[in-house]
Amino acid sequence: MKGALIGCGFFARNQLHAWNDIDGVGIVALCDRDAGRLAETGDLFGIDRRYSDAAEMFADGGFDFVDIATTAPSHRLLVEAAAKAGVHIICQKPFAENIGDARAMVAAADAAGTVLMVHENFRWQSAVRAAIEALRAGAIGTPFFGRVSFRSGYDVYAGQPYLAEGKRFIIEDLGIHILDIARALFGEVSTITASTRRVNPKINGEDVATMLLVHTDGVTSVVDCSYATKREPETFPETLLEIDGTEGTLRLDAGYRLTIQTGGSNETRDVAPPVLSWAERPWHNIQESVAIIQRHFVDCLREGRIPETAGADNLNTFALVEAAYLSAAEGRTVKLEEL
Repeated sequence: MKGALIGCGFFARNQLHAWNDIDGVGIVALCDRDAGRLAETGDLFGIDRRYSDAAEMFADGGFDFVDIATTAPSHRLLVEAAAKAGVHIICQKPFAENIGDARAMVAAADAAGTVLMVHENFRWQSAVRAAIEALRAGAIGTPFFGRVSFRSGYDVYAGQPYLAEGKRFIIEDLGIHILDIARALFGEVSTITASTRRVNPKINGEDVATMLLVHTDGVTSVVDCSYATKREPETFPETLLEIDGTEGTLRLDAGYRLTIQTGGSNETRDVAPPVLSWAERPWHNIQESVAIIQRHFVDCLREGRIPETAGADNLNTFALVEAAYLSAAEGRTVKLEEL
């Protein structure tokens, strides 16, 4: 199975390493408008076909799927071009700049008969996955409350300076992952109430967000995100969970400790992710999830299955982001049906 990758930026090297680890898969072409970055990435991974123009790359063809690792403003054009070329698509989050573009991309892939998956990798972190699978197996009965939390003071701006520039930040960049985990755990959402704050004066967007979700199945969850939290030890990039169910509780605590308590029984497991050969701490958690989600994409293509984070599914996560910003701006609870 042959693939092409568009965008050779900060995160794309993780994706290229992960593709290399999947048997029977190879990236055969790269595209980036930055000539130096394109050359450096191509040399590092031994990829000779290099393009500065995605349209030219699609015209030349010779690959089965494309990995779009660019920023959101370019996604609609690239996804629609890939669909027109008849290749399958895995697209980086955030999926689009607005819900209209997101829906248009899903429609384009559907019309072309191509698979479209969003690279929504946080729900694929092995520690989070262990919690999801335990909850779905009924380990604590029926859940009725959950907290999904990501709080850190890690300097994410050093490697991704553009994060400090946008008017939107933490909900769009990080909160989208945490909201998606809440969906994976508790299902779809009927209403959301959000508040935001900017603590760091050197950035333009919000770096703290707290969101209250009411899920259609009756669960209430709190999703909280912060890049302004100063604490030791630093827990970046761990997502922490606390879930109450009719038969007990489940916690995913710092240090990748999963605890399930039911009827006097208390079981704690170490669910720490491995450090892959190309990974490094503390990013190894996220890096492993990249490998897992990309393997899921390939398995779905080979077996004719719909990916768990398909474009159509991700519309619901994207809608939560838009609803959260609307709620924070207008100071009210937003019904998801409004979008």
